[in-house]
Amino acid sequence: MLTHTYATRLVWEGSTAEGYRSYSRDHSGVTIPATQELALSADPAYRGNRDLLNPEQLLVMAASSCQLLSFLAVAARQGVTVLGYTDDAQGWMDVADTPVRVGRITLSPVIEVAAGVDPDDVVRMSEQAHEECFIANSLTTTIELAVTVVAR
Repeated sequence: MLTHTYATRLVWEGSTAEGYRSYSRDHSGVTIPATQELALSADPAYRGNRDLLNPEQLLVMAASSCQLLSFLAVAARQGVTVLGYTDDAQGWMDVADTPVRVGRITLSPVIEVAAGVDPDDVVRMSEQAHEECFIANSLTTTIELAVTVVAR
């Protein structure tokens, strides 16, 4: 069985302390290996250019980005101060599947929160964000969350 793996890294820094209308939605995302521009090709397994982004990487990055934005909105609405968020996400495509598709994505956010925030609440908010994520709701792909909470 041949499985292709697609890895991305997403980073957000800021604070939700001032509420929903105040925090920055800007964040950065890179694919692993990192590329320097939004130039696209096919997966190298399909004769694409290894140095360019491919649609499968973009799919994983879109799921990761949507989860971040949904989570920040949930946290801000609930008055929870989030200070940082990093996600090393991975997607897998098994070429034995019919039809061939990215069948599983794992999002592994490390969420930095203010001291005193209950980690169980952060995990619960992450699950709520997953339910609200437009990209996750648009896919038939299994999306798993592996949340780590760090107090600062």
